[in-house]
This record gives sequence, structure tokens and C-alpha cells, in this order.
Amino acid sequence: MKDHLKLETSGPVLIVGGYGTVGAALTQHAAKEWPLLLAGRNPDRGSHLASDRVAVRAWDLNQPEPFEAGARAVISTVNDPDDRVLRAAASAGIPYVDVTRWTSRVTRAITLATLLRPTAPVLLSSGWMGGVTSTVAAALAQEVGEAAEVDISIRYDTNDQAGADSVDFMDRLGLEFEARKGGKAAVVRPLTDTRWVDIAGHRTKVARLDTPEQFTLPLTLGAGSVATRIGFSSNTSTTALLAARAVGLFRWGSGEKWAPLRRSLLYSPGSGGTAHIRVEVRGAGGTKTATITDPLGQAHLTAAGGLLGLHTVLSGDAQPGASFPESAPDPAEQLAKLQSYGVTILRS
Repeated sequence: MKDHLKLETSGPVLIVGGYGTVGAALTQHAAKEWPLLLAGRNPDRGSHLASDRVAVRAWDLNQPEPFEAGARAVISTVNDPDDRVLRAAASAGIPYVDVTRWTSRVTRAITLATLLRPTAPVLLSSGWMGGVTSTVAAALAQEVGEAAEVDISIRYDTNDQAGADSVDFMDRLGLEFEARKGGKAAVVRPLTDTRWVDIAGHRTKVARLDTPEQFTLPLTLGAGSVATRIGFSSNTSTTALLAARAVGLFRWGSGEKWAPLRRSLLYSPGSGGTAHIRVEVRGAGGTKTATITDPLGQAHLTAAGGLLGLHTVLSGDAQPGASFPESAPDPAEQLAKLQSYGVTILRS
């Protein structure tokens, strides 16, 4: 099996998963700026997005059939368990963005990108919501001079739309992970270290989970402590999730047999909701806080992060090799672009 992509600087942007929940939101914005090629396992699902600027083709990452196409950039909005999209893009020298990896797969992608020695940018933008939290943390760190501590609190709206890939992290809730605390490595158990946080005027109980920015921000910003926590708009849902952890569901129920039960605790997509995230950065220059709000929900917010990533890798200043969204040279400019996509960022 050998997928073959070819760099075409005037060609389309290839969106893998372009008609999924996040991909469709990204397509609506990106089609205004570039011609697009949407790829996924079932092209019929994307037929309603096709136009004179948007083509739709089949590419099932779980099947052996090779894929061939020309593109100016590639963005992956679905899980890529065998790194097919990354390998094809890097081998062809095509700028690449990924918004859907959990932490262990981000570390694997960094290793792979190093071994492949790509001649184009490889932006690993899988921090929460397409790297939006990482971008905001970088902007706040710039204001305080040096980020000693970063706290990220997510309010997950249980009425929001969500794709199946967006809750794959549920399968990580039985696994301990490493984060930085006080400048040292610390082992963290998911759904512990709970606290109540005001997020956009909503008192929300949040608990720890494994997310890529807890791995990348200490490396890029030099933060001594980074913690990401999640809670639900329904306190009942939060209580149920914490109770499931307390009885060990995510340990003894880690196999496929219990997957429906695990996912039912989180994956019950509704008609739409509002995404709220609170980012706090403490450093030598004091404490800065930002509240991120997207009235169109988490899929749209992730798409906004992906769109920001596409602009980054297609800019004339982009450098070959792997990088993260918080490494962009002008974080304030990044925030301005996010707000132009309909994302509200209130700082204090």
C-alpha cells in the first residue's frame, strides 16, 4: 500500500475527513479561500458540500486501497492510526496540519516527522479544539513575560454536536499520564484533582484529563506546570463520569465489550451548544486569564483552529519540520484571526 500525494501550489487544500462534524465546519470557511478536495470513507456523505470549488473523493484510512491526489496543503480532521496522511504529505513536501491526535500519537508524529525529514511545515495542532487553547496560552504567556503555570478549564456542553472521533479520548480515561507540576514530571490519574471553576459565568466542576498541550506547552513556553481539566454543562453528567472513575469503569471496562457504556457517558450529541474554555497563565509579570467562547460549538471552534493552522503552514514564513500552534511568531495576530472566525476571547 503506497498513497501518493503530489505538491501542487495552485491546487486544492485536501481535507481528510472533510465532511465529518469538524471537517464540514472547516469546509464552510476554507472554501471561501481555496479550492478544496474532501476525502473520507463514504463520499456520499459529502455530496451536499460539493460545488465548483469543492470536490469529494473516497479515502478510507482503514482500507488498503492507495490514494492519489495533488494538493497545496493537507489537513487531517480524523484519526490517522497508521499515519498514512502524515507519511503521504511529508514524503511529497506538502504543508500538513493535524487536529485530531491524542498525546501519545502526537509524540509518535513528532518522531515520524523527524525521521521523514519533511521539506514542508508539519503543524501538530491537536491541543484541545485544534490547538486554540495552546494559541491563547501563548498569547497570555507573552503578556506575563514567562509562563510558570498554565491552567485550562473546559466546559463541555452536553447539548453540543460532536463527531465520534472527538470522544476517542474517553478510551484514555483509564490510563495514567505524565504532566509537569512545579517544574518536575508528575504522574496524573484522569478525572482526579477536581475543582470548581467559573467559566464564562458558569460554575463548573472540572477534573483532569490527558490532552496534548500538557505535553507541548512545557517544551514550547517553558511552563513549569500545565493542567487541563474538563467538566460538563450538566453537573449530573460530571457526577456520573466521576462516579464511573471511582468504581473503576475505565480500568475493568477498557475493552471493546464496554465501549458503548464508556462512550454513552459523553457521546450523546445534541442539536448544538456553546463552547466555553478558560485559560489562566501565571508568571513573573502576574496572572492573565482569557475566556474563549464559540456560540457555534466545539466542532466550529476546532475548525477555527484548523483554519488558523492552514494559514500558518501556507504563509511565506513557515519553516520545514514539526511545530506546534503556540510556536507561531505573533500570538496576538493569531488571536485576532480567531476572533474574525466568530470566536470571542475575553481577557482579564
